[in-house]
Amino acid sequence: EEQPIDTIYPEESSDGQVSMNCRARAIPFPTYRWKLNNWDIDLTKERYSMVGGRLVINNPEKSRDAGKYVCVVSNIFGTVRSSEATLSFGYLDPFPPEERYEVKVREGVGAVLLCEPPYHYPDDLSYRWLLNEFPVFIALDKRRFVSQTNGNLYIANVEASDKGNYSCFVSSPSITKSVFSKFIPLIPQSDRAKVYPADIKVKFKDTYALLGQNVTLECFALGNPVPELRWSKYLEPMPATAEISMSGAVLKIFNIQYEDEGLYECEAENYKGKDKHQARVYVQASPEWVEHINDTEKDIGSDLYWPCVATGKPIPTIRWLKNGVAFRKGELRIQSLTFDDAGMYQCIAENTHGIIYANAELKIVASPPTFELNPMKKKILAAKGGRVIIECKPKAAPKPKFSWSKGTELLVNGSRIRIWDDGSLEIINITKLDEGRYTCFAENNRGKANSTGVLEMTEATRITLAPLNVDVTVGENATMQCIASHDPTLDLTFIWSLNGFVIDFEKEHEHYERNVMIKSNGELLIKNVQLRHAGRYTCTAQTIVDNSSASADLVVRGPPGPPGGIRVEEIRDTAVALTWSRGTDNHSPISKYTIQSKTFLSEEWKDAKTEPADIEGNMESATVIDLIPWMEYEFRIIATNTLGTGEPSMPSQRIRTEGAPPNVAPSDVGGGGGSNRELTITWMPLSREYHYGNNFGYIVAFKPFGEKEWRRVTVTNPEIGRYVHKDESMPPSTQYQVKVKAFNNKGDGPFSLTAVIYSAQDAPTEIPTDVSVKVLSSSEMSVSWHHVSDKSVEGYQIRYWAAHDKEAAAQRVQVSNQEYSTKLENLKPNTRYHVDVSAFNSAGYGPPSRTIDVITRKAPPSQRPRIISSVRSGSRYIITWDHVKAMSNESAVEGYKVLYRPDGQHEGKLFSTGKHTIEVPVPSDGEYVVEVRAHSEGGDGEVAQIKISGTADLPNMSLFLLVPLVRLCTCPASITAWCRPQAQDVNLQ
Repeated sequence: EEQPIDTIYPEESSDGQVSMNCRARAIPFPTYRWKLNNWDIDLTKERYSMVGGRLVINNPEKSRDAGKYVCVVSNIFGTVRSSEATLSFGYLDPFPPEERYEVKVREGVGAVLLCEPPYHYPDDLSYRWLLNEFPVFIALDKRRFVSQTNGNLYIANVEASDKGNYSCFVSSPSITKSVFSKFIPLIPQSDRAKVYPADIKVKFKDTYALLGQNVTLECFALGNPVPELRWSKYLEPMPATAEISMSGAVLKIFNIQYEDEGLYECEAENYKGKDKHQARVYVQASPEWVEHINDTEKDIGSDLYWPCVATGKPIPTIRWLKNGVAFRKGELRIQSLTFDDAGMYQCIAENTHGIIYANAELKIVASPPTFELNPMKKKILAAKGGRVIIECKPKAAPKPKFSWSKGTELLVNGSRIRIWDDGSLEIINITKLDEGRYTCFAENNRGKANSTGVLEMTEATRITLAPLNVDVTVGENATMQCIASHDPTLDLTFIWSLNGFVIDFEKEHEHYERNVMIKSNGELLIKNVQLRHAGRYTCTAQTIVDNSSASADLVVRGPPGPPGGIRVEEIRDTAVALTWSRGTDNHSPISKYTIQSKTFLSEEWKDAKTEPADIEGNMESATVIDLIPWMEYEFRIIATNTLGTGEPSMPSQRIRTEGAPPNVAPSDVGGGGGSNRELTITWMPLSREYHYGNNFGYIVAFKPFGEKEWRRVTVTNPEIGRYVHKDESMPPSTQYQVKVKAFNNKGDGPFSLTAVIYSAQDAPTEIPTDVSVKVLSSSEMSVSWHHVSDKSVEGYQIRYWAAHDKEAAAQRVQVSNQEYSTKLENLKPNTRYHVDVSAFNSAGYGPPSRTIDVITRKAPPSQRPRIISSVRSGSRYIITWDHVKAMSNESAVEGYKVLYRPDGQHEGKLFSTGKHTIEVPVPSDGEYVVEVRAHSEGGDGEVAQIKISGTADLPNMSLFLLVPLVRLCTCPASITAWCRPQAQDVNLQ
């Protein structure tokens, strides 16, 4: 009822005990024993205790208690053994105390940080990496990956932000323990980031998976830029349950099946190159019962054959235990059973992945014949002229000898009467004289018995109107007649079958209908006949005594069936020969065949071009032409007759046509520009269908305009449409002629049309003049300059950096060659800045202008004005506030700006004043907001605001009522409104 299971006991556990469970069902109650590594456990020792069949081990020790445990259960009827269960001791040692060496890596280069987990058991660890402190774990993305196979951290290309101390954090779920390593300092080295092709570092191995398990494959590549990862299954679609995660680095196949076995490929690619890795996934299975033993009772002296069949991969072996002891291997057959053969048997199926048990009891019985449990029928009916079998099945062991009598007459085997080995009596060609009392006598070495029944005769059942053959076309209706005569004392039923299979009228009600209105009539109506309804129909008229049958054929004419046996032969570059075998014509001659093809370019089947163009119905071969060289194809065939087009055949085996030289030239050839001393050539890469062969690539030819000799280079990546030629002696802006052609292992294709492009320009050499800088505020300055005369200049770059920073930290602003000035924003207050300007074009940057030093203004006042009163006087409001005093590191207050705007809007009237009071109109409609802020050469300070309304006429002196209405807040959104006022009024009253 309950088997012991594999158990892992943590060596550091504080529990102090471990248990193995075992429970059996038995009457009388059984006794339990336990074995460790096939030795009996002495349960009298204090280390052990048992409750029922449950074994408890106190203070377990690895040296004494690790191993395989088996529970053995016995009672008077026999013994059974449980399945084996392993007790293991789990541990996870700490990482070594030695410091880890720092890792220095140039920016843009890939890095691998090794985890090197400590000694442990079991091997089911999970890995994460800490950054600088616990519990800050690094986030995984397209650039960073942690392998759950070895724990290593992979960084596709290192960035400056990766600097820090890294620690490998290892967890063992089996013993719920975690440890982490000493920190590994990662120090990115600042360098001009180079680009590197994809390089796969995490590679999955050949994997053996169990049927129904989830399988995880890992793949990760270093490279700059970060490579894209793609998964595929060689020549087959990916499993429907496959799922890609971790930015493409992990492929999981859930509930893996045999058809998922195959070769899997991971491809990593960036524009510098690609890398591939392949490995095979094998699917195997633990043993599983197809047929197993059950409790069985056999007569003494009889023979026993116990089938015990299991499936699995590899195929399981079968062995037997009897009462817990090894008995036999393979199939079990025992002849002439004795009482010694009784007992508990166990059939065991095992392979490398597991073991299963089937338990059963074999009972051997011996008894004299008795009819108590199975007496003969008191009344037996038989049809006139028919056949009857009278059963005689007493319980007896060993098997008895049988004899029969009719009345007082002893019966013997003859032409009409036969006594079978199992005791049954058969009588054929029954007449009225066969009626009477029949007695069966049974006798063995333990006793004898008999039983009697009466045989009566009935009228025979006969088909009086049999069905006739019918010929119809698909979609028509057909009728099969069937009328029978029978004994009037018995009920008559009709059964219809098609080709030997009984028709289920409930499931097939759309097409089959019976006439149940007329007695003794079993007429069958077949509606909307389909091809599958063709065949031999049999009507059976049946009573409980006998039956009679008659058959007729239904011929259905319709479109042809699918052709079969497609073979692809004589595979060439643009043609293949197909042969096939005819399908059924469904009683209408096939008039023509249509061949269709499909490639990986589309899931759609398309009609193929053939020789001959029209394939007649008596043909069984043809040639498919105008195929694409070096392309994978599948073919299928469809037959047609005068009644329509049939179902397509099964697809042929997938083939690949032979290769051929390319015959299409790349398009959109052009280029030009680029960095100094470069010639950039571009084209549109040809799609896969035009590769026509293996080792596909491009030949790029170019020469200065007017020269005769072409220079050629080879580009081996079929998906790249760009080549950059570097030559320090190349004059800038030189006219070149360029052309490109494709090649493969079969030869070269035609050149494209010749294009005219220009080599890269030189970077500007002039220095911008008359550079001036005007400080606008504490955070803004304006830079202006005079243009250089070089016509190739595309724009200007302004660099600026704080004096206390290094020049390498300079920020850059680029503007077009139409600009003569620009504004620098978000500067630090009261800070010295260096500024220079340089011209640039596609070839690079020219020399910078002289460096100009400027100091930004002190910051504007941080204190916001405190509004102390808001008093209404007639049609005006008088707003008063305290003077704002600037701190020593802030710009002095030069005056105040007041924005008067409707509540909920950002724009309004802007006022400026040097006083601490201002008058504004009483709002004519709704509420208005009055915003006040100090103004200085460093800019505008923090804002204070108050709401006013024109709905109530408040007394001038009710200041104590007005003060609670004052609301102070900062409103950065209003800054933009002040920069674009609708009007500017100055009120100095």
